[in-house]
Amino acid sequence: MTEHLGPGLRRLRAPNPSPLTGTGTNTYLLGAQDLAVIDPGPDLDTHLQAILAASRGRRIVAIVVTHAHRDHSALAPRLAAATGAEVLAFGSARDGMSPRMQAIAGLVATSGEGLDTTFTPDRQLSEGDRLSGADWELHALHTPGHLGGHICLAMDDLLFTGDHVMGWATSIISPPEGDMGAYMASLRRLQDGSWRRFLPGHGDPVEEPAARLDTLIAHRLAREAQVLAALERGAATPDALTALIYHDTPQDLWPAARRNVLAHLLDLLSRNLVAADPVPGPGALFRRL
Repeated sequence: MTEHLGPGLRRLRAPNPSPLTGTGTNTYLLGAQDLAVIDPGPDLDTHLQAILAASRGRRIVAIVVTHAHRDHSALAPRLAAATGAEVLAFGSARDGMSPRMQAIAGLVATSGEGLDTTFTPDRQLSEGDRLSGADWELHALHTPGHLGGHICLAMDDLLFTGDHVMGWATSIISPPEGDMGAYMASLRRLQDGSWRRFLPGHGDPVEEPAARLDTLIAHRLAREAQVLAALERGAATPDALTALIYHDTPQDLWPAARRNVLAHLLDLLSRNLVAADPVPGPGALFRRL
């Protein structure tokens, strides 16, 4: 079903609901003439046909991917083949990884979860790049954290936020592709904007962007405080910390929670607040400094 969110702006929801995608991936169609598709979504025949039907014979000229996770990017090649449209993104699944994450990539097993390792855009979108059609213009903001190559897309005071900011859940930060320090910096950067509405990659629009940013930052600071408080009682592994901190979370979500805990620990390590023995990683013993 196509939902109209405003003049020249429509949303389709991919049929891929799950505990990590909510009700499914949001695909946005932008424009009244030549169209841009933001986050084509998972590689599903039904979703491809839904996008093509929603275009109603108008030309799709750009396919913009906020980040290279399969639930956002996997359909891009087939949609491009069907329409001739150019695929644009910051880069591949591992482009944009911070030097700090690159340095520990050999020590921290890649998450691999959901990464679209085959994704390559036709053209890269960097910080500040603009993309326009007859009746729309998008401005790329590089917002690393959930993934090193994550971008948000501004259209005046609307912001397409991908998985960086969602209303229904917090973002998973999974090292080494995900970086908690970069994520927090990207959230704080968005606080400098005067946003009217966030349009996320999953869930409903966020109608109070400033309040949501405050909530997300406070949530992460509270998790960090929980990690530090637990380590005050003694050294612990990410597994032990996850069981302690996420004891009220369903255990089928603990693998994702464990990656978030590790992301916090690696950020704290970079700030010389904790140490890891023998080397940073999922099996390391972390202690408070």
